[in-house]
Amino acid sequence: MAALGKIRSKGVILISILGFALFAFIAEELFRSCESSRNESRQQVGEVLGDKVNVQDFQKLVDEYTNVIKMTQGRDNLTDDDLNQVKDVVWNTFVQTEIISKEASKLGLQVTDKELQNILNAGTNPMLLQTPFVNQQTGRFDANLLKKFLAEYKQAQTTNPQMAEQYQGIYNFWTFIEKSLRQQVLAQKYQSLLAGCLISNPVSAKMAYTDENQESNIQLASFAYSSINDNKVKISDADLKAKYEELKPRFKQYEETRSIKYVDYQVLPSASDRAALNKTVAGYVQSLKETADPVEIVRNSGSLVTYLGIPQTKAAFPTDIAARLDSMAVGSTSAPVENKLDNTINVVKLISKVQLPDSVQFRAIQVGGATPADAAKTADSIFTALKSGAEFEAIAKKYGQTGEKNWITSNQYQNATSMDADTKSYIESLNTLPVNEIKNLKLTQGNLILQITDRKAMTDKYVAAVIKKPIEFSKNTYSAAFNKFSQFVSESQTLEAMQKNASKYGYKVQERMDIRNSEHYVAGIHGTREALKWIFETDENKVSQLYECGDNDHLLVLVMTKINKKGYRSLDDENVKNYVKQEVLRDKKAEMLMAKVKGVNSISAAKAKGAQVSAVNQVTFAAPVFVQSTGMSEPALSGAVAATAKGKFSSAAVKGNGGVYLFQVLEKKMRPVKFNAKEYEQRQRQKMMQYAGNFMQELYINANVKDNRYLFF
Repeated sequence: MAALGKIRSKGVILISILGFALFAFIAEELFRSCESSRNESRQQVGEVLGDKVNVQDFQKLVDEYTNVIKMTQGRDNLTDDDLNQVKDVVWNTFVQTEIISKEASKLGLQVTDKELQNILNAGTNPMLLQTPFVNQQTGRFDANLLKKFLAEYKQAQTTNPQMAEQYQGIYNFWTFIEKSLRQQVLAQKYQSLLAGCLISNPVSAKMAYTDENQESNIQLASFAYSSINDNKVKISDADLKAKYEELKPRFKQYEETRSIKYVDYQVLPSASDRAALNKTVAGYVQSLKETADPVEIVRNSGSLVTYLGIPQTKAAFPTDIAARLDSMAVGSTSAPVENKLDNTINVVKLISKVQLPDSVQFRAIQVGGATPADAAKTADSIFTALKSGAEFEAIAKKYGQTGEKNWITSNQYQNATSMDADTKSYIESLNTLPVNEIKNLKLTQGNLILQITDRKAMTDKYVAAVIKKPIEFSKNTYSAAFNKFSQFVSESQTLEAMQKNASKYGYKVQERMDIRNSEHYVAGIHGTREALKWIFETDENKVSQLYECGDNDHLLVLVMTKINKKGYRSLDDENVKNYVKQEVLRDKKAEMLMAKVKGVNSISAAKAKGAQVSAVNQVTFAAPVFVQSTGMSEPALSGAVAATAKGKFSSAAVKGNGGVYLFQVLEKKMRPVKFNAKEYEQRQRQKMMQYAGNFMQELYINANVKDNRYLFF
C-alpha cells in the first residue's frame, strides 16, 4: 500500500513520462512508416497510368533486351551510348505496351495462342527472321525448328542440366521474341480498329484524285512582309496578350523542363605532354627496328592494338593502320604518325605479308589421356590409322566425337585480345595445311588430329606490330587545369559573377534551354548523371559544384536559370514572347499590305503597287506552292488557286506565311492520269492508318507518365 501511495504521489510526473514514452513509440513507428515509403519511392524508376515502375523490374527488362542485342549482333559488350539507347527503347516500349494493353482490355482485344501460332506458321514476320530458327535453304522462319528446340530444352531440364544451361540463352531470346510479337500484334489490332473508324469512300477518293491532278498555271503578284521595315510596325502589350491567348495551346508542355547556363572546359595535352610522348614513342620505334619478336615491346607500350603474332586480314586492324600496310616493305618500321580522328600517335612494323585462305573447312579429333604420354600414344595410333586409309568419322565416333566438317573464318579468331602458343599453333596449321592433309598437333592438354578438307577466298594477310598510343594529358596538366577552374568556380557563385569572370579566365558561358530528365547527358558531355540530378533537384539561380566529367577530361559548372513547369508557358517566357511578337508583326504587316492592295483587280494594277510578278505553273491543291520571291511554302495560296476559275482574278488578297498574294488563273487542266476508284480509296485508307498511328501521343499524355530514370541511370 505504501508503494501504491508513492506511485499516486508521483502521478503527474508518471503520466508525463508515460505520455512522452507513448509519443516516442508512435513517432518511431511513424518514422519507420515514412522511411519505408521514402525507400519505396527511391526504388521507383517511373509511373504509368498510376502504376509504379520498380527499378529492379525495369533493370530486368533492360538486361533481357541487352542480351537480345548481343545475341543478334554477335557482340560481347555494349558501349555506354549503346546501353543508353537500349534503356530508351525498353522504356518507350514498356510505356506503349502498358498503355495499349489497358486500352485493348477495355475493348476486349487480345492476341490468342492460335493467332500467334498462325504467325509462326506463316513465318513472314521480320522479327522471326532474327531468330536461330530460320531454314537455311528457304531463308524463312521454320516453326518445326522452333518446336524441336523447345522439346529438346524441356527434356534437357530433367535429363541433362548442363545442356539445359547452354540452351537457356536461346530460350530466353525466344521468350523475348514471343512476348514482342504479342505486343506488336495487339498494337496493330488497336491501330486498325482506330483506322476503321475513318471511312474511305468513292466521293473522298474522287476528291483526292482531283486535288492531286488538277493543275493551274497562274500569274502571281507577291507583296513580301520583308518589304516593310519592322520599325514601322507598332506593337502594344495588348496586341501581344491577345495573340498569346489565341495561340496559347501551342505553348502547352506536358513535362517539366529546365534551362541552364554553364561553363565547360575540356582538358587537353600541353606542349610538354606531347614532347614527352614523342620522346617515348621514338624509343619504341628504335626497339621495334632492333627486335625480331615485338611481343613484349607492344605489351609494355600499352598499345590499343594487341599483337597476336599471327597473319591477320586488314579487317583486324584499325582503318588508319590497314590503309598503310600495302605501302610498307616487309621488315620496315614506320615513323610516328598522328591520327587526329582518334587522337593517337602510331608506329607500325610490318613483319610479314602472305596469301592465305580467309575460310577453311576442317575436322578434328581431340585426344586426351591420363598423362601427356598416354595422349601422345593414342594420337600416334589414330594418325597412323588415318594415314593408312581409315574413315575419319568412324574413328572419331570410336572416341565419342562426330568428326563432322566445320568452317572457320579469319574473323572468328583474328580479333582476339590475346592468344596462347597452343592457339597460335592451331591457327597456323589451319592456314597452312594443304587440303586433305592430316596433322597430329601436340598441345599442352593433349593432342589434336586435324584434317583440312577445303579452303576458300585466298587473301592477303599481315603480321604487323602496332603501337597506337592515345595523346593524353599528364597529371600535372590536369592538376593545373583543375586548380584554375576551381578558382574560377569559387569566384563565380552568381550568374553575373560567372559571366564577368569567364572572359578573364579564358572560358565561355554557354546556354542550354529546355533540358528534359529523359536525357542522358548534360550538353552532350559524358559522365554527367550527377549534374543532371542536380539540375532537377535545385532551385532557380543556384550555382552547382564543380563536376569532373566527360571521359575524365571535362570540368563543368552550371547555373539554374529557369524552371519551366508542366502546363502553359507564360508570355513572360522569352522564347514565347519572341514567337508571339513575330506572329503579331506578321499579322500587322499583312493588314498594312492588304489595305495597300484593296481594290486591285489585275496583275498590272498589282505591279503598279510594287508587287513582284512571276509565273507559277502546276499548282495543285494537294501540294503547297513554294514562292521564290518570299522563300516560303504557301498552303493558303494553293487552296485559293484551286477555288478560282480559269481566267479569273483572285477575289481577295491571300494572307500567306511570307507575304500577301494576288493572282490570275491563266489555265486549268487535268493531268493525263486515269481515275482508279479502288486505288485511290486504298491510298486514302493508308493515310488514315498513318493518322491513326498518332493515337499514341494522345494516350501518352493521358497516361500521366512519370520518367525518373535519370535518378538511377
